Amino acid sequence: MSVEMKVPPVGESINEVTLSSWLKNDGDYVEMDEVIAEMESDKATFELTAEKAGILHIKAQEGETIPVGTLVCIIEESEAPAEEASSGKDSGKSSNEDGAGKADASPAGEEVAAGKAEPAGNEFAGNADAAGSASGKANAIPSPAAAKILAEKGIDPALVNGTGKDGRITKDDAMKAAAPKAESTAPSTTATTTPAQPKSAPARATGERGERRERMSNLRKTIARRLVQVKNDTAMLTTFNEVDMSGIMALRAQYKDKFKEKYGVGLGFMSFFTRACCQALQEFPAVNARIDGDELVYNDYVDISIAVSTPRGLVVPVIRNAETLSLNQIEENVIDLAVKARDGKLTIEEMTGGTFTITNGGVFGSMLSTPIINAPQSAILGMHNIVERPVVVNKEIVIRPVMFVALSYDHRVIDGKESVSFLVRVKQLLEDPARLLLGV
Repeated sequence: MSVEMKVPPVGESINEVTLSSWLKNDGDYVEMDEVIAEMESDKATFELTAEKAGILHIKAQEGETIPVGTLVCIIEESEAPAEEASSGKDSGKSSNEDGAGKADASPAGEEVAAGKAEPAGNEFAGNADAAGSASGKANAIPSPAAAKILAEKGIDPALVNGTGKDGRITKDDAMKAAAPKAESTAPSTTATTTPAQPKSAPARATGERGERRERMSNLRKTIARRLVQVKNDTAMLTTFNEVDMSGIMALRAQYKDKFKEKYGVGLGFMSFFTRACCQALQEFPAVNARIDGDELVYNDYVDISIAVSTPRGLVVPVIRNAETLSLNQIEENVIDLAVKARDGKLTIEEMTGGTFTITNGGVFGSMLSTPIINAPQSAILGMHNIVERPVVVNKEIVIRPVMFVALSYDHRVIDGKESVSFLVRVKQLLEDPARLLLGV
């Protein structure tokens, strides 16, 4: 008896997915519930698991974009082959008997095979030891996610130490790996004469002029499409202000250790900004509203979307009912969503919805920017880096840690007075953190 496996439904608005990679080969024996493939939608990556134990017959190829409900493989129900049952090895993993024998020959070889001989992500460019050990890594197999990251970085998997089972290169190994430095190919500067070129001849390029092309992922195509659509379909404006962060920084310095000891999470800036925005959004409900056809929809709750940068692109998971959460609960949510985003484990539900977005370009060094609205929302707050600047306080020039903040908003929904008043209110709450605790 055989079972047909099709692309499962992954969300109401998702009609097709890309088959990123097969984790098993055609004709391999697979166990029930074993992960056999990775698929990618325009919002998330998910795994396809075997519905039966048996022989795998692949019907769709890697890289194909497949509509939901399309047949991807057939599993012919059967028992495990005798040789696999006796060896206890996974048929989906390639092996090198000579290399395995050498790895088991000594304790040092066991450490290399287990990926313990050298920390993952070591700099290996131009290192003779790394070059000499490349042959020992030639059989390292990257996971599909790791292979994609290494390809984007231009790194040969043979140069990466795998810390997974049997030396397998994990996604974390790939993220930590550094691209090898290109050897200098500049021509030798010797005192030779060069024939004069005609004046009409174009200047010749002397450096390398290589290029590479990569197919855009579904996520990147969706990001591109949505950003252009927002620019075209909204009356987007941006208003700016500056925040004296000395009050929050002093509060963090005084209580961060006790906060971490009590709640097990650090006290970051995001929780303060989220609390400030929640309070200001309830005072200026238009900033928390959206357009739906010919109607304006006002939300009496606040779902904060947090922009998170990942190797695959920007994702925006949502903190639900953020207005009801304490500082430590907000920090816990931020950490949980950021880890899931990094590991590609966010669900469609965790990225759906949101009434207002906060993005922090300051972690990358941004001083000032105009963030683009996350449709169908009507506004987004941009945080930036903190720089010590001269400011006037009580008619005296003092040095204070200052952050520029930006609010991009849809002028169809939010008037200029409301947008400026909202940002001023956020500034007041952040510069006097006691207001956040007292709600005044």
